[in-house]
Amino acid sequence: MQRLAPGSYDSSAVKPKPDKSQHEGVKIVAQNRQASYNYHLLDSLEAGMVLVGTEVKTLREGKGTLREAYAEIRLGEAWLVNCHIPEYLSGGYRNHDPLRKRKLLLNRREIDRLLVQTQQKGMTIVPTKIYFRDGIAKCELAVAQGKKFHDRRESEKQKEAKREASEAMYRSRRR
Repeated sequence: MQRLAPGSYDSSAVKPKPDKSQHEGVKIVAQNRQASYNYHLLDSLEAGMVLVGTEVKTLREGKGTLREAYAEIRLGEAWLVNCHIPEYLSGGYRNHDPLRKRKLLLNRREIDRLLVQTQQKGMTIVPTKIYFRDGIAKCELAVAQGKKFHDRRESEKQKEAKREASEAMYRSRRR
């Protein structure tokens, strides 16, 4: 074994830092699939979330619901309301409230932009998905306008027509 001078170190023992290209990627935890059915999604952005430890553990297990969730801006801060993250099974007395309000991390310009857009009639902020990017919990928000009943029927007809056309093209290519 080679001896090193005092105050120096062996550079082969230092582990290289991973590249930016070697990230864990994106793991989707919860999606609001009804959002595109019930709303016209206009503008989307990504927000960080302030979570308690047991909430993070529950989300890593893939549990969480955005079905009736929405975001609101109150006193210059963005909050995720009515998002259900069930209690962690091994949490004990330190568990969290499943329906508590969770703070969203956005910068001032993004909050101001959302505030201006939601002050128009019929506009709301809808969370579309919760996911982990590089180990950090993120929430994708969309500024949305509610669809009327006839709009939903029309979009359903368009989706069905598109599906039938793609099936017909597939069948014609197979012959």
